[in-house]
Amino acid sequence: MLYGRKCHAPICWDQVGERVIEGPEMIEVTNAKVFVAKEKLKEARTRQKSYADKHQDHPLDQIHTDLSYVEEPEAILDRQDRVMR
Repeated sequence: MLYGRKCHAPICWDQVGERVIEGPEMIEVTNAKVFVAKEKLKEARTRQKSYADKHQDHPLDQIHTDLSYVEEPEAILDRQDRVMR
């Protein structure tokens, strides 16, 4: 009981109420479920990290030390007038 109420742990989906550990096999089952959850989180983190790392890879031949640019005039191709009330 937790704070005077029956608790329901998300790791073990049994009936709500007071639980009695029925031996080491119950602990092994719970540890196996926790291990599976940790592995799924680890896989998700590595996928996210490898996705982010691919965008940070810049070939050295594409990096230029001269950051100046030639200013070119731009033409307005379409113009619309809006009338506000």
